[in-house]
This record gives sequence, structure tokens and C-alpha cells, in this order.
Amino acid sequence: MNRREVFITGGTGYMGQRLIPLLLARGHKVRALVRKGSEQKLPPGCTAVPGNPLEKESFAGQVAPADTFVQLVGVAHPSPSKGEQFRAIDLVSGRASVAAAATAGVKHFVYVSVAQPSSMMKDYIAVRAEVEGLIRSSGMNATILRPWYVLGPGHRWPYLILPVYWLMELMPSKRETARRLGLVTLPQMLAALARAVDEPAKGVKIMEVPEIRGQ
Repeated sequence: MNRREVFITGGTGYMGQRLIPLLLARGHKVRALVRKGSEQKLPPGCTAVPGNPLEKESFAGQVAPADTFVQLVGVAHPSPSKGEQFRAIDLVSGRASVAAAATAGVKHFVYVSVAQPSSMMKDYIAVRAEVEGLIRSSGMNATILRPWYVLGPGHRWPYLILPVYWLMELMPSKRETARRLGLVTLPQMLAALARAVDEPAKGVKIMEVPEIRGQ
């Protein structure tokens, strides 16, 4: 496995804090964008890059020499009521990151999107789909992961609806939807992200829920 030079946004967040140690343990060099004053929140061994993920100019010049860019910035605990926040944070940071990565010559862009289509969370899906479009237009190789909901500490309430998923998978007319909008665990998500860094895609690779689960 080749050692990667990884630049990550959202490194102090829910997934970022857990992903960075996995990448470091694999021998990758990791630098993470953080707001000034939050450097101490990063895991040991990760190099802090002060900047604002919503302002490309604040960090674009510091992306190089990364060959891999992992975009994890997003509104915490997404819900249908947060459409304005999705556009102000998820979309703006996505635009900034894609532009900065492309300008820096990044060879592989890793992005956490969302399972789609769905009749729920339309604003969230629209924003994530728009960023996916920007990634495709950039010409960069990319891995786009599409989980629906990630089960983990503080994110366990969907366990209550697991029986509904089981029933849907037994129904031929609902089976595809149940699998596409299925739940993944935090360890599965982290493993999929680490695998995406280890094995860069050629072109644009989409990882749907079954592949994130490792099936």
C-alpha cells in the first residue's frame, strides 16, 4: 500500500476525529484544516492547518503537496428543518474544497454524500448532489460515499426502526429501496473511508450502502 499525503476538512468532527487515527496507523501523512484555536482538538500525529473551510482563499495555498483530499465538513445531525444551513455550510464548504483541491493538483477527492433518491431530506440531498456535480466537473478522480444514516455514539435512535428495514427487504417491491437507504455503522463508514484513501479510484467511483457495509 502506498503512503498518501492526505488533506482533510472536518477533522475535529464526528467522523474526522475517528478517521484520522486510522489513516495515521496505515502510514498515511495527514494534515487537517481547523479553525484557529481548535488545533488541540485534532488527534495526535496530525498536522493542523489553520483556516476557514467556507473560505477557499484561507487554505487553498496550503493543500499541496496532498495527493488525496477528504471532505467531511457538514451540518451536524441533519434534519429537514436545516435546509438553509445545508446551503450555507455544506454547499459553500464543498465548493471551496473542490476548487482548492483541483487548483492544488489533488489526484483523488473523497466525499461523503448521501443515499439518493429519496422522498425525505430533499434539501440535504440537493446540496450533496450539487457538490457531486462539482466534483465530476473538476476532472479529479473521486470516491463518493453515499450512506443514508450512520449509527454510532449519539446516533442510535434508528435502531428502533430496524424491524421496518427487515420487513421491507422481504418485499420484492421495497427491497432495492431498503438496501439503498439502509443503515450503516460508524465502524463500517470509517473502514470504507480508509479503504477509499488506500485504494484511489480511477474516474468517479460511487460507494452505495451495500458497498460501505463491505458486502
